[in-house]
Amino acid sequence: MPGWNANHIPDQSGRTAVVTGANSGIGLITAQELARRGARVVLACRSEARGTEAAARITAQVPGAQVEFGRLDLADLSSVRRFADRYPYSGLDLLINNAGVMALPYGKTADGFETQFGVNHLGHFALTGLLLPKLLNTPGARVVSLSSFMHGMADIDMGDLNSEHRYNRWTAYARSKTANLLFVHELARRLGAAGSQVVAAAAHPGYADTNLQTAGARIEGKKATERFMAAGGRLFAQPARSGALPTLYAATAPDVRPDSFTGPKFMGWRGAPAPSKRSAWTFDDVKGEQLWAASEQLTRVRYESLTP
Repeated sequence: MPGWNANHIPDQSGRTAVVTGANSGIGLITAQELARRGARVVLACRSEARGTEAAARITAQVPGAQVEFGRLDLADLSSVRRFADRYPYSGLDLLINNAGVMALPYGKTADGFETQFGVNHLGHFALTGLLLPKLLNTPGARVVSLSSFMHGMADIDMGDLNSEHRYNRWTAYARSKTANLLFVHELARRLGAAGSQVVAAAAHPGYADTNLQTAGARIEGKKATERFMAAGGRLFAQPARSGALPTLYAATAPDVRPDSFTGPKFMGWRGAPAPSKRSAWTFDDVKGEQLWAASEQLTRVRYESLTP
């Protein structure tokens, strides 16, 4: 792992990857590097215009790249189902649950969930469950879910998953990132109990310079805050290309273990991929089971083959 970079990605020829939120930032770089190594990559994005533009950018930089757009809006479970129904391949080697939103003003998804919990956790929970038969049908398959070092700010509240009693944008974000890690923990546990070789792992980019930091301020029209966040990213964050390395490591390195958490080495902020610290509550089996049951009920997506 020391000094690991994109040049260490093993050959991905013959493999198929789905990367959510692949039209910009870390998702775009992840898709590009997988395509550079020979993978067929489905760019799962909300906007067709931005998704097809991203595919064109990758093809321009990686001649012969196998990339295609697939429309996916994680804030709308009907869109998640359509994406899974239209997925055209018999197998799926890599599912990269990359897309996310951060510190948004209070809002709801099309299905009535608080936006950050709905997009960051429930949308990906449903997508993974609907694509699970493809993953189980593919030797060496992996699911990589992106969390954040900011998950340490807050555990989930099983009595208020949708932040209906009190809303703080940063607390809601942290809880959604804790939910990502609890999902990986419970998914890895259930896959192991079922005797499956599918690896469920987590990663985070540290402090990376992407448009995620400015999205909340932009939505609210707070130009000064948006400029401040953008300047902070330029001055202190590592480039998005470096931020993508933990994801790429978790997706492709041969020694990745189930329920592992990979992030930047230096204080979890920047540097080469390394094992990352995580809060004890992300290993809570009871809470993992409770979140799983609630997620199946809310999304109406059941993991039949992994039901104890």
